[in-house]
Amino acid sequence: MTNTAIERILTATPAADGAGVKLYRILGPDGLRGLDPFLLLDDFGSDAPTESLAGFPSHPHRGFETVTYMLAGAMRHEDHLGHRGLVTAGGVQWMTAGRGVIHSEMPEPEDGRLRGLQLWINLPARDKMKAPAYRQLAADAIPTATWPDGTQAKVIAGVLDTGARAVRGPVQGLATEPLYADARLPAAARLRVPVPAGHRPLVYVIEGRPTIAGQALAPRQMAVLVPGTPIELEADADGARVLLLAARPLGEPIAHYGPFVMNSRDEIRQAIADYEAGRLAA
Repeated sequence: MTNTAIERILTATPAADGAGVKLYRILGPDGLRGLDPFLLLDDFGSDAPTESLAGFPSHPHRGFETVTYMLAGAMRHEDHLGHRGLVTAGGVQWMTAGRGVIHSEMPEPEDGRLRGLQLWINLPARDKMKAPAYRQLAADAIPTATWPDGTQAKVIAGVLDTGARAVRGPVQGLATEPLYADARLPAAARLRVPVPAGHRPLVYVIEGRPTIAGQALAPRQMAVLVPGTPIELEADADGARVLLLAARPLGEPIAHYGPFVMNSRDEIRQAIADYEAGRLAA
């Protein structure tokens, strides 16, 4: 496996957000440049029963999509439009904030454990002011790709080609054509996933110490691969679990301020004014 090329390796740093929820931030405001269309990736949670309970109280979003994937415990969601839901372990909420959502996300640990990933994906300029939308998927609604060596991958978005067949995730038809998959590799297993030409591939290590292009990664590290190169990795003797991401860059200007991601500073100022005047999601 020699086709994969690493552009750089990122290491998550401890942070806190919401009402003090502890997390590790791998992508954020300082790291979003050059990773178009990916904006942010947080790995949040705790094994202490009370550390995350304050959650993420009511807050706004405009101009992008959020993907919340629960690895352990659950997250209860409620917004100003009356949408409510519970994302349980193995489940996903894919939210298109569009012109505006004001919502809360409140953790519900299970057996004292809570862990999840939240990814932000940019929207093209033409879609930033579209109506908000949700896709909420239970764990059993997400198909699994399998390989003869025992490797398995839950395919949440996009198409994952195993060589024997193509497995389509339930999230399709998005402008950035994202691939989002959770792959588990047994000991010493190898995985190769082709990526469309020009798409930005990322590999985030959830568990284990896989090797990519000759470099061993640790948990909470991310390999940023050269656009268009395949995702190739090899697990060590303990196996590995990784988040596989790829998407089509938008190539548009990015203006970011807190929970708003637009194309210009004027649009950011308008988002702030709309929020303060109660017009954000009108």
